[in-house]
Order: sequence, then structure tokens, then C-alpha cells
Amino acid sequence: MGWIFLILAGSFEIIGVDNMNRVVKYKNIQSYVRLMAGFALSFIFLSLALKTLPLGLSYAVWTGIGTVGGTLVGMIFHGESKDIKRIIFIGMILIGVIGLKLTT
Repeated sequence: MGWIFLILAGSFEIIGVDNMNRVVKYKNIQSYVRLMAGFALSFIFLSLALKTLPLGLSYAVWTGIGTVGGTLVGMIFHGESKDIKRIIFIGMILIGVIGLKLTT
């Protein structure tokens, strides 16, 4: 269950990050509520994952999911640069997270 909680935590982190962008653009209450709910649920699921998974691994995977997911959401939905260098570095983050999983 720890890995499921960790993936959920990372997914809600992406929702929170995406809504940070929406708050800046639209400044409406719905964006603020989604932002706070996304980050709150992210921390709740991260704390549940930490009951069975090591802290270092959990934090690295959580931030990796959030970083990669937030970058991909920005590229796909918000018109951010799709430069090949960005894609290569996203791949490097994924390789690092997978490497941590394989060595734990």
C-alpha cells in the first residue's frame, strides 16, 4: 500500500502545482480551493506512505513525480517549451527515481 499512497501523493502534488499556475492566471476561488486540496491530499498520502517506506526514498519519488508531472503538464497544457534538453533532463530525473527504487 505504501507505493500506492506514494503515487497518489505525487499525483496530487501535480494537481497542486497545476493549480498554482491557475491561481496566477485566473485568481478565482475555485483555483485556490483546488490548490489547497491538491497539496493537502499530497501531504496526507505522503504521510501514509512514510509508515511503510523509507523517508529518503519516499521524498525522492514524491518530488520526482511532482517535478516531472508538473513539467509535463506545463508542456502539454500551458504551452511551455518542449525543447529536447528539457525532455532529456526529465528522463534523467525518471532514471534517478527508478535507480533509487532498484537499490532500496
